[in-house]
Amino acid sequence: MSSIIPETQSIKEAVIHINSIDSSKFSRLLSRILQKLHLKEERSFSEEEEEKLQSALSLEKHTLHLLVETLSFILEQAVYHNIRAASLRQQLENISVESEKAEVFSQVWASAAPDVLEKIRLAIFAPKKLDLVGWQLNLKMSSSARSRLKEPHAILNLGLRTEDDAERLQDVFVEFSHQDLLDFYNQMERIQTQLDSLS
Repeated sequence: MSSIIPETQSIKEAVIHINSIDSSKFSRLLSRILQKLHLKEERSFSEEEEEKLQSALSLEKHTLHLLVETLSFILEQAVYHNIRAASLRQQLENISVESEKAEVFSQVWASAAPDVLEKIRLAIFAPKKLDLVGWQLNLKMSSSARSRLKEPHAILNLGLRTEDDAERLQDVFVEFSHQDLLDFYNQMERIQTQLDSLS
């Protein structure tokens, strides 16, 4: 397998710091980054946690940022390539990560990978889930310009919720004419038929 981790100058610099961290602290650091990896809008650590990490790891702020960003990048590459723990270990050793740290990395990855991959897969393919469906029927009646007009319009209210925000519901309103609604219904029927044929 070709290398998934490019040997850039910043990665080489980060490797020096990776090799200097105590293995138990390194394991906890990796586990925490993995827990938050699927949440793109959320940082791995709060400002307060970063300050505690700086003192615990004896690193300056910019060095800690480099370390966290590099570890996140390596883990994202591992997710993208769905790499096995042994292969990840070899790739890390190829960029001069000490074998002890590479072993810790591969162990943490092996235990957390299935859960992380599932969370990321769900986030990619279903960032929002349909949580509520409401509807309303409106009937546009005749006006002075058109005396025999009856136009029904359906308004669907789709309540969407992101997995990481259980409190807030985003409302999406869609208006359909009779023909639009019929076309939509027929499309849903085709989707349902295809889903049924897969199961």
